[in-house]
Amino acid sequence: MIKSKTAGPTRIGFLLIPDFSMLAFTSALEPLRMANQLSGEPLYEWITVGGTREAIDASNGITITPDYSIQDVPQLDALFVCSGNQIQHNIDNDVTAWIRSLSKRDMTLGAVCTGTYALAKADALEGHRCTIHWENMASAREEFPNLVISPELFEIDEGRYTSAGGIAPLDMILHEIRNTHGSDLASAITEQFMCDRIRDKHDRQRVPLTQRIGTNQPKLAEAVSLMEANIEEPMTLDELSFHVGLSRRQLERLYQRYLQCVPTRYYLELRLERARQLLLQTSMPIVDIALACGFISAPHFSKCYRDTFGLPPRDERRRAAGQVEASKAAKKNGGSNLRRTTVCSASAPSAASAPPAA
Repeated sequence: MIKSKTAGPTRIGFLLIPDFSMLAFTSALEPLRMANQLSGEPLYEWITVGGTREAIDASNGITITPDYSIQDVPQLDALFVCSGNQIQHNIDNDVTAWIRSLSKRDMTLGAVCTGTYALAKADALEGHRCTIHWENMASAREEFPNLVISPELFEIDEGRYTSAGGIAPLDMILHEIRNTHGSDLASAITEQFMCDRIRDKHDRQRVPLTQRIGTNQPKLAEAVSLMEANIEEPMTLDELSFHVGLSRRQLERLYQRYLQCVPTRYYLELRLERARQLLLQTSMPIVDIALACGFISAPHFSKCYRDTFGLPPRDERRRAAGQVEASKAAKKNGGSNLRRTTVCSASAPSAASAPPAA
């Protein structure tokens, strides 16, 4: 649990990274406010922190001026990094160095949504289990291969608190409140927020396929799980059929009826969606991305990618980089934000239903 260094309230700082997820940020903050309100005591205090004192845009366009900069922040009991879209481009060296210095002081550190990336970049997660939003999981594992990155909703491990995006931080902070101030207070907060329960860390980040197609199709769910687990070395349709105990024809009928496509197309789109995540979230060479997603060559990968998303992977990466730079320039000049190419939220469309990029 987070321990106060003084006799007063526990003081928590929220480090806001440009394009941070407002939903994830407020999901972490609001339980603290409600804990104070219901207990009638100032159990928690919180402040916002920025790399500078300049206003910071959330991914929804709302602007927040931080209370402090990293140069003048007061003593804290814990710091949570809040980020979202394009974290690789929005975290700067000064902020990374500051987080690294805090980790060396035995500071309790946490992250919501893609904030885990910032902690990993600052070498603050070595020896700790952590998690991150499912959309960023593949790229995080590629960039930080030595980290133990779990698919859980949140992880609390010896002074390190990490959670996925969306409302997962709410569950993480409610667990902290329950452990520190008792289950009665935590339960009262869930009632105020009209939550049916505090989710456990083992609850899934993504909606299980069985909830979309029904629980009476376990063979189809098993086949999709095998596909998702074998991206780098794709299985053949015969192998899939053998492992799930169905004939090719039976498997094809299941995919066509419940997922509206043939198994090979579904598998291809799963691999292409993984490739797109790596393309936009890492600096991996395109040929390495192609091999990591089961394509025999870069030209074959480029053709499949262009056919699905409307442009080749090299142009996709250049366009994303250009939008990031243009967005930064627009903010500097007082202009509006450009449309984002990715969304950090509680859910996203599956590869089978994702529309082609414009």
